[in-house]
Amino acid sequence: MDVEIWSDIACPWCYIGKRRFEDALARFEHRDDVHVIWRSFELDPTAPRERDGDRATRLASKYGLTVERARELDQHVTETAAGEGLDFRFDIARSGLTFDAHRVVHLAREHGLQDAMKERLLRAYFTEGQLMADHETLVRAAVEVGLGEEEVRQTLASDRFAERVRDDERTAAQLGINAVPTFVVDRALGASGAHPPEALLELLREGWARRSPVSVLAGGETCDVDGC
Repeated sequence: MDVEIWSDIACPWCYIGKRRFEDALARFEHRDDVHVIWRSFELDPTAPRERDGDRATRLASKYGLTVERARELDQHVTETAAGEGLDFRFDIARSGLTFDAHRVVHLAREHGLQDAMKERLLRAYFTEGQLMADHETLVRAAVEVGLGEEEVRQTLASDRFAERVRDDERTAAQLGINAVPTFVVDRALGASGAHPPEALLELLREGWARRSPVSVLAGGETCDVDGC
């Protein structure tokens, strides 16, 4: 069973949702038969390499809030993250373009390291105050999870995996996904938001129950486990 997760590295609820999904998956009876695929989604594809100014001030301006209210919302998210074992440091977060970070996640998938890469970048952004548009930061993180430094540098110096990022985003639009995290099971069932583990577990169970056997036209000569 495939579970595709659309998310952005700069999305706090995506990191919280990752932890909650991991909790749900650990309790799922058929977890060994689940294939998790991380899909790209940029909350702001037009973002600069790095934004200037105070985070709370930017959020207040964007959403029409007071700066005090924006800080209260950040505190709420920080406390929620702590409940999932995550240490959010919005005071040192460096906001900016995440496109290249998504390309590195696609590179990691080629080596069976996609989940580890996603986790490392989320921690780098939310806990360590690392800039996701900085190539040296991405190289260090990728090498830490087991990717070859030269391949990472060559990837970042080219447009490799750029089309895959864009394809993920086009697919999201086709599926009606406009907020993240969004969890999609076998392209047949989905849930948007960092739901509690119990709800995500139910999503997995419902997705499993909905699986349909392949329709097979019988009657021709065959071989089976008992012979021909």
